[in-house]
Amino acid sequence: MPTALSRPATAPLIGVAFMLGAMALLPFLDVFAKFLGQQGVPVLQIVWARLFVGALIALPFALPHQGAKGLIPDRPGYHSFRAGFLILATFCFFLSLKYLPIADALAIFFVQPLVVTVLSALVLKEAVPRNRWAAVAVGFVGTLIIIRPGFVALNPGSLLALAAGSFLAIYFVMTRHISGRAPAMVTTFQTNMIGAAALSLAMPLVWHTPSLEQWLMFAGLGVIATFGHYLIVRAYDYSEASLLAPLAYTEMVVATAVGWYFFGDFPDALTFLGVAVLIACALYITLTERNRATPDAIEQP
Repeated sequence: MPTALSRPATAPLIGVAFMLGAMALLPFLDVFAKFLGQQGVPVLQIVWARLFVGALIALPFALPHQGAKGLIPDRPGYHSFRAGFLILATFCFFLSLKYLPIADALAIFFVQPLVVTVLSALVLKEAVPRNRWAAVAVGFVGTLIIIRPGFVALNPGSLLALAAGSFLAIYFVMTRHISGRAPAMVTTFQTNMIGAAALSLAMPLVWHTPSLEQWLMFAGLGVIATFGHYLIVRAYDYSEASLLAPLAYTEMVVATAVGWYFFGDFPDALTFLGVAVLIACALYITLTERNRATPDAIEQP
């Protein structure tokens, strides 16, 4: 039975840097997914491609760590459960877009950092300082300023988007729970492999024969998803879940930029205000953690 790796020493700023890198990269995943969806590729096949190609990409990076035996999770049930939450989150969010405008779906989906903070306190027993609760709340306000949703009536899309955000929050908390048990790229491969294997069973029912251009976009999905989630795994190796949760809002900054560049969605004045709030939230968390870390660093031998 594989022995657990020692968890890296807590280094909040390193975790923050990894998380910010992931949030800068992952919006490009949505660009490929949106292009594929516009071309008639089924949502389930897009999710499968993300995981299948991701597994192929992660394999050569994961093998050198522990060999072929190390690719098998030491807790298969737990890893399968965790991969299931990632699949559900991705599928529910894209399905919610059939019922809701993207802005409304994103507003509900970004309940995720709030759920992560709550679960990190209840499940992981992390002590959540007041400044982190405040940062989560302020970040959520910034997101609402950007997307200005119209919460008029609850419909299936609202429930699906809420489920997607909650499922992703559970995935993140489960990621933190197993951090340090295996190298990050090994964990990334295992998640992709389990998810792709499960979804492959459904592919004969929904298969859309991709064009060359679509295969290339599938490859882009795999590259971005693999290295984006690798960065997230590394972030949770070094930092507490409740610290990283507010930084998820910075994804909206890059998402706003790529939405304007690829789809012509030019931000208005309120959007820029919301982006400024998100940047201020991330900077506040980073500076606060640096100040907290300084005394400990001085005491190190």
